[in-house]
Amino acid sequence: MNDSQLKKMANGGITVSGTLGFNEVEALLKASHVFFEGQADLVFDLDQVAKTDSAGLALLLEWMKMAKKSGQQIGFKKIPKQMLDIAHVSGLKDILPLVQQD
Repeated sequence: MNDSQLKKMANGGITVSGTLGFNEVEALLKASHVFFEGQADLVFDLDQVAKTDSAGLALLLEWMKMAKKSGQQIGFKKIPKQMLDIAHVSGLKDILPLVQQD
């Protein structure tokens, strides 16, 4: 069962929740296309992500490519420690557009 979700918030941010693993990211990628059809800047809040792996990091990188292609700014906040650790080991931590915590 896929418990992962994307939800647009009243403040314009997008909450990502559930698991970001190999079994979930394809559906999340498809569901996210709607956010890249406008001109609004995007902030993905990952505070409600329960579990992630390298596929979750790959999803963030794909979202970065999509934002660049659509001319939108993108940022990520409250990235889980597990994902930051994977990004650090992979040499990708410095390229992630991190948004300051509230």
